[in-house]
Amino acid sequence: MQRFVTDSGAELAPHGKTSMVPALFRRQLDAGAWGMTLATAVQTQAACAHGVRRVLMANQLVGAPNMAVIADLLADPMFEFHCMVDHPDNVAALGQFFAARGLRLNVMIEYGVPGGRCGCRTEEQVLALADAVQAQPALALTGIEGYEGVIHGDHAIDGIKAFAASLVRLAVDLQDKGAFALDRPIVTASGSAWYDLIAEAFDARAVRERFLSVLRPGSYVVHDHGIYKDAQCCVLDRRAELSEALRPALEVWAHVQSMPEPGFAVIAMGKRDVAYDAGLPNPLLRYKAGVQPASGDDVSACKVTAVMDQHAFMTVAPGCELKVGDIISFGTSHPCLTFDKWRSVCLVDNDMRVIEPFSTYF
Repeated sequence: MQRFVTDSGAELAPHGKTSMVPALFRRQLDAGAWGMTLATAVQTQAACAHGVRRVLMANQLVGAPNMAVIADLLADPMFEFHCMVDHPDNVAALGQFFAARGLRLNVMIEYGVPGGRCGCRTEEQVLALADAVQAQPALALTGIEGYEGVIHGDHAIDGIKAFAASLVRLAVDLQDKGAFALDRPIVTASGSAWYDLIAEAFDARAVRERFLSVLRPGSYVVHDHGIYKDAQCCVLDRRAELSEALRPALEVWAHVQSMPEPGFAVIAMGKRDVAYDAGLPNPLLRYKAGVQPASGDDVSACKVTAVMDQHAFMTVAPGCELKVGDIISFGTSHPCLTFDKWRSVCLVDNDMRVIEPFSTYF
């Protein structure tokens, strides 16, 4: 991903909310990431405590307690922070709070789509909000931001291209108006499904020369066996020149707990262990207790049909000889909602030997 973003003339600020694993943040930064994207003040605090020094908070900073967290972090002159605004009330509250602290806060205008998530809905709202920011001495407008992942439907590609073009056009309008506090303002978007389309929109010469383009995919760091695997297939269909695909790197291992009926296994894994919002876990390999893990047997023909709090129901494929106590590795869909269920995850080698445990900070 870093190579793709660099080749596209952009910078990468991976969304850390996927893993909330600072050890992975460090690897991403060491690989060339410009900074990290995060979603909340508390996530930002955790990242900063582990050495992250540049954060895009792809969200609005709302409420005095959250503002206080960021104000405390900004006491470090080496810490760079940008958050989003989309309403004049929030602009006024931020301006008042940070003026009282004697600090200047970097803000970016969020542009959204009707029926989507946050963000100004019209060009007029964007321009009016820029005026509101300029009226606050404690605020500095540093760029414009959007998120295309809320655009769905049969014509999603056309909608995303149009949205990205509108984002760039608004950035140009704001710069021509003298609204930005930076000579090279930031224009940023991109989740993990449509990053190629955003990179294409940001790769125009006019954008490269005038703006710092930042892409923010997060799930790519471990990928998955579900929705992002499907999305990656679409990326490769659109970008045949890409020489390498993302590879899934996150697995959840669990024991076969019970086999109460022929062809039916209950797995000691449930909603408290693995994501289930965007597809159920996929059985991958079966391991025997006490046997070298690299000799796992393919059980991908089995299928998880339901998950409860602590249990998963799995249909056992014909010819698959499972026993109670066997260990199954599962692929996941939507890694963001698997990581948050664990206080630590393990980095393993190709023989499934643990190299290093990583702590999570949700």
